[in-house]
Amino acid sequence: MMHVKRVTLTSKKNWWMVELDEQDTRLNSSTNSFSSSEETSVAPDDGHYHHHLHDSEKDTKSPNPSIPVYKPSRHPTSIFSFPTPTAYSAPPNPTASLAPCAQGSASVLFKCVVKKPDIVQLEINGEMQSNAQDVTTQFIAELRVYTTLSRHRNIAAFLGCLENVGMVLEYIDGRSLYDVICQRPHLKRAKKIDLHNQLLDGLTHLHSFRLSHGDLSLLNIQVTCSSDTVKLLDFGRSVSMDSIFVSPSDEPIDPFQHIHRKPTNTPASKQHTKMMEQIHPGTRPFAAPEVLRGECQDPLLADAYSFGMVLVSIDRCEVVDLKPWDQRKDIVPDTLFIGCEIFEGHAREYLRKLDTRRRLMKEDIIPPEI
Repeated sequence: MMHVKRVTLTSKKNWWMVELDEQDTRLNSSTNSFSSSEETSVAPDDGHYHHHLHDSEKDTKSPNPSIPVYKPSRHPTSIFSFPTPTAYSAPPNPTASLAPCAQGSASVLFKCVVKKPDIVQLEINGEMQSNAQDVTTQFIAELRVYTTLSRHRNIAAFLGCLENVGMVLEYIDGRSLYDVICQRPHLKRAKKIDLHNQLLDGLTHLHSFRLSHGDLSLLNIQVTCSSDTVKLLDFGRSVSMDSIFVSPSDEPIDPFQHIHRKPTNTPASKQHTKMMEQIHPGTRPFAAPEVLRGECQDPLLADAYSFGMVLVSIDRCEVVDLKPWDQRKDIVPDTLFIGCEIFEGHAREYLRKLDTRRRLMKEDIIPPEI
């Protein structure tokens, strides 16, 4: 029987190289391909990519020799195996909008953040449980956002990936929106409007690519110290509007599903190419009621609800909350808006039930007061 010792996805995107234990045993290269925009260095584990022996080289001693099938690692660091997949490589001139922290005769230094997967294992009822599946899903979702969007001042800049480590993001010298609204004295009207406008600008830019944030909250928004620039980050719960959404209580979906699609002779217009995704709740009380119920089918409208809760917090300059059981039932008490001076009208529209909720639109940016 043959054994696969090493499998490597080469820089040529449509074929595999397999090294075997035996001396001159050869394999046919797989001709299966997948979109270059979704390349990954991890092969699917459903058997779609098999490596067959030439007929003349089959083991005559075994009437039914087993076919070696590559079973990829599901550890999140496998996302960052090199050579770097095209989809996860650095954007052109990634430091264009960043100020260097130092400069020498032959180099320029920038501060950055390295974000790497953090795996936790716990023993529950005698069985080892791991968060590896969810961590992998979140990193792939975040990479999709960073490698799909064009550069925007209100979204943290993506600088590329490090081999077997993680993604590299711009260093933000700032504080969370939570810290900003809790500072005293209270924010002035002009500052509240500026925060609203920057948040709306960043979110509508994200939505224009049919991607959601999925976990908008006071802690996932940073504000720089030098210029009070809003930066959206932490897109691990982002999903695409072009996906099919299934219940988060179902079995976890394979995060590498985009490379499981078999080539087919069916015309492209008739091929079923939509991905399956699950919408998991983000941070309460910012998560939309339909997300808390596991019924969300419009993640962009769910973001609008989260934005409404953030606006109330900004307007009142304090953290707000709803009773969990009321929020799941789409109940928004009038007491939530006590203290709102600027955004009550729009916030009420964003916090409506799903069928009448207002979408986020760039046209709603408020002209700055002179």
